[in-house]
Amino acid sequence: MPEARTRLWRTERRVSLAAQLGVFRRGPADPTSLWTAGGGFVRAAQTPDGPGTLQLVCRAAGGAVEAAAWGPGGDWLLDGVPALLGAGDDLHGFVPHHEPVADAWRRFAGWRVPRSRLVLDVLVPAIIEQKVTGQEAFAGYRRLVRRFGSPAPGPFGQQGLLVPPVAADWAAVPSWAFLQASVDGARSRALVVAARSAGRLEEAVHLAPGEAVRRMRALPGIGVWTAAEVAQRALGDADAVSFGDYHVAKDIGWALTGSEVDDAGLAQLLQPYAGHRYRVQHLLGLARQRRPRHGARLAPRRHLPVRGR
Repeated sequence: MPEARTRLWRTERRVSLAAQLGVFRRGPADPTSLWTAGGGFVRAAQTPDGPGTLQLVCRAAGGAVEAAAWGPGGDWLLDGVPALLGAGDDLHGFVPHHEPVADAWRRFAGWRVPRSRLVLDVLVPAIIEQKVTGQEAFAGYRRLVRRFGSPAPGPFGQQGLLVPPVAADWAAVPSWAFLQASVDGARSRALVVAARSAGRLEEAVHLAPGEAVRRMRALPGIGVWTAAEVAQRALGDADAVSFGDYHVAKDIGWALTGSEVDDAGLAQLLQPYAGHRYRVQHLLGLARQRRPRHGARLAPRRHLPVRGR
C-alpha cells in the first residue's frame, strides 16, 4: 500500500476538529467519514484529481494540525486543508449584538467557516435530505454510497470507509435503487440533473457567492435551503442562512428573543449580522442554543416538511 503524503499546518488559533468539520458528517454512520481515537477526523471524497482520503489530527493544543492523505486526490485534499479549516474566512465586520451570540463566540473563538471546494460532495446529500427527517435522509445516503461507492484509498478503506460515486455514477443510479433507499422521485430527479451538470456546478467555487447560488438554483429541485447547505460547506459563505429549515428559524428566534420565529422573523433578527448570518447560525448551534424539544421524535416518513428545498 502506498505511504501517506503528509503535511503540518500551523495556526495561532485553537482548532477543534469536531466543531470545524462536524457539518461534513452526514449522520453517525456516514460511510464517507469517521472519527478516530483522540478526536482525529478522516473523510473520503471525489476530487478533481480522483478519489482521495484525508486524515486530520490536532497537535499542540489545537494550534497545529497534522494532515495525511492517500489516493490520486490526496495532494488536492492536502492543498485544501487551510481552506477546509477556515483559513480564508474573513471576520471583518462581525460584532456579536446579542449575549447568546457573544457567549457562543467566546466558547468557540477558534471556529471558522470551512471551505471544502467540492460542490457535488455536499449537494448530493443535501438533496437527499430535502423534506424528510434527518434519520431517513442519513439512512438513504448511507445505503446509496454503500451500494455505488468504492473503498477509500489508504488504510481506512480496509476499515469500511467509502468514497462516494463520481458524478457519472450518481447520474446512472436507477430509479428503483433510489426508491429502495427511500429517496422519492422528486429528489432523485433533482440529484440526477445535478450530477449531469456537475462540471458547471463545480465551477461555482470560483464565483462570487451570489452568482454561485444563482447557478445552483437554476437547476430544478434546488431551492434556497439546499443552495445554502452547499454555500456553507463547499464555498465558505459566512452569510448563507438555512432559510426553509424546520428548526433553524425557531431555534435562533428562541435563543435571541425567547420566542420562536418564522423565516421572515429570522431575516429581521439576523439583519444586523449581514455578511455573517451563517456564522451566527452555526455558533448558536455549536453552543446548543436552541428551543427545548417537547414530545416524541418525529418518525421517518415520506414528504415530511423537515428540511427545505
